[in-house]
Amino acid sequence: MAKEKGGFWVGVAAAVFYPATALMARRRNEGVEHIPKTGGALIVMNHVSHLDPVYDAVFTHKQGRVPHFLAKHSLWKVPVLGTVVKGARQIPVYRGTADAQQSLRAAHEALEEGLLVIIYPEGTITRDPDGWPMNSRTGVARLALEHDVPVIPAARWGTRDVYDHYRGKFRPLPRKTVVTKVGAPVDLSAHRAKPQSISLLREVTDVLMGEVKDLLADIRQEPAPDGFYSKKN
Repeated sequence: MAKEKGGFWVGVAAAVFYPATALMARRRNEGVEHIPKTGGALIVMNHVSHLDPVYDAVFTHKQGRVPHFLAKHSLWKVPVLGTVVKGARQIPVYRGTADAQQSLRAAHEALEEGLLVIIYPEGTITRDPDGWPMNSRTGVARLALEHDVPVIPAARWGTRDVYDHYRGKFRPLPRKTVVTKVGAPVDLSAHRAKPQSISLLREVTDVLMGEVKDLLADIRQEPAPDGFYSKKN
């Protein structure tokens, strides 16, 4: 399969994001060999800061892949921003759609086309005070089970030190360190053999986010909490 070309808007984003991210943080990356050079792939990540997509985009682009993020479809209607996300072929999520499958139709199409898709299953930045993953939406399991592509867990830590949305703190200086660690693809063959159900989708979602949480614990060099944070806590 030929390598995807980013196009004009990906080039524009790279020209802006590369120096901006380097200015605010050093990078340390581990496990990059797990990212396939070509073909469809689903990267499952934690979400701690609104800066995550910027750093994750640069990280992925440096591995020779064009990143495609899931984002609210309403962004496509925002002047200028809508032009950029459309031109860079980002993936709209149609929230509010009655059919969960339809809400992710563009993501399914992207994987079928052989694109690299990045998903934050939590749906928003974690509200856990310590930055651990929250309970996640099961759309990631639908994507993972219905496509024969590598499903790759990854964790990133350090972006919240630069911009902490919930505490209203933006601290680009002194320069921070952002670490990204990629794990091996998760073997979901046994799960794909089962009839799809709500319980199966929850099980697979928790398996994937458990892998992400373990990678995050490795980065932080501290034990991860049991389970996942709930906004009801």
